[in-house]
Amino acid sequence: MKATAKAHPIQGLVKYHGMRDEQLRLPYHDSISVCTAPSHTKTTVEFDFEREEDTYIVDGEELEGRAKERVDDVVDYVRKTSDAPHAVYGVKLESENSFPTNVGLGSSSSGFAAAAMALANAAELEWSRPEISTIARRGSSSAARAVTGGFSHLYAGLNDEDCRSERIETDLEEDLRVVIGLVPSYKETEQAHEEAADSHMFQARLAHIHEQIAEARDALRAADFERTFELAEHDSLSLAATTMTGPAGWVYWQPATLRVFNAVRELRNEEDIPAYFSTDTGASVYVNTTDEHAEQVKETLEDCGVTSAIWQVGGPARILDESEALF
Repeated sequence: MKATAKAHPIQGLVKYHGMRDEQLRLPYHDSISVCTAPSHTKTTVEFDFEREEDTYIVDGEELEGRAKERVDDVVDYVRKTSDAPHAVYGVKLESENSFPTNVGLGSSSSGFAAAAMALANAAELEWSRPEISTIARRGSSSAARAVTGGFSHLYAGLNDEDCRSERIETDLEEDLRVVIGLVPSYKETEQAHEEAADSHMFQARLAHIHEQIAEARDALRAADFERTFELAEHDSLSLAATTMTGPAGWVYWQPATLRVFNAVRELRNEEDIPAYFSTDTGASVYVNTTDEHAEQVKETLEDCGVTSAIWQVGGPARILDESEALF
């Protein structure tokens, strides 16, 4: 009746934008991402027959409002699909993040992935990770890819058989280093997704996204670093253009974000260093580079006045044993 799971957040490479079904969080198109470690979320779930109401605590604060509703959607789906008698009991979910949240570093992806893994285990669902990704997707579409980990592909679809995540095997995992440029700035990801289809740029994005997915998969299979992360850089610009031209005109980037963009391009164009920037919905920047050049890239970001750290590829969400499960 109790389980603890750990999951890593994702960096979007070919990012999803907009949902055709907000309740099931079915995206309009496919997406590809890479999980980043050691950043993680650790979540413990317990079904308790003495608990009358579900309680969700994240980083020491009890969730309310829309945040609680999103977790309710995940918990209710597990209850509906589980045959375990204790799955009807009240749930206590407690979650902690090892990295800053709500700054564009994918905390909802690792949070819902860890919750889905822990809930599935506690409710005795013997499902594969692609199947569990459909649980996580109900909280966040990006969380589906955090369940399968590494480089993963979330397929668009109208049902759980089609809209699930699968791992992409590639030799890029070992040498990739992701230098994080932390630019704290509050963001509203859910609202941006809600109005994505109202941007006049959205149909243009849909028109080319399928080719982007095919190119990204081919580049990953070939372990082509330059092609993979040049594509991710360009997709970041496409995502931002669509977001900024929606009804609310969301502009997430900050001056520090642009300083990092320019510095990364100087490294690449003037010093021939393999470095490519990428952003999700937020101001913080991922810089994709190799192990050999990670420290130099980190120093460059710090020269831009940005706090930075070096991350690497993270694996799939997993259940922790008792010794690992202690908060």
